[in-house]
Amino acid sequence: MPCEVNSIVKLKPSQGYPEQLHLGVQHQASKQGYRIIPIDVPIPLVDENWLAHADIVIRKLTWESNQTAIVFEIDRIYSQSFSLK
Repeated sequence: MPCEVNSIVKLKPSQGYPEQLHLGVQHQASKQGYRIIPIDVPIPLVDENWLAHADIVIRKLTWESNQTAIVFEIDRIYSQSFSLK
């Protein structure tokens, strides 16, 4: 089974990037392929331009039909976004 190991979550709006970031709010997202992502620890959330806006905590991760689905919670919102690339 091919898979990627990710230590950040990079999402496009079509994949589930939240329209607004609010602490403690849960969101759902999905990405093509199978991905291994840390669960229950804060990791950066970046947009399609590689700008980090917040830390999230993955609460649920499922693999099915070559898709990785996650439920995540906003843990910290940065006062200023910054580039991770």
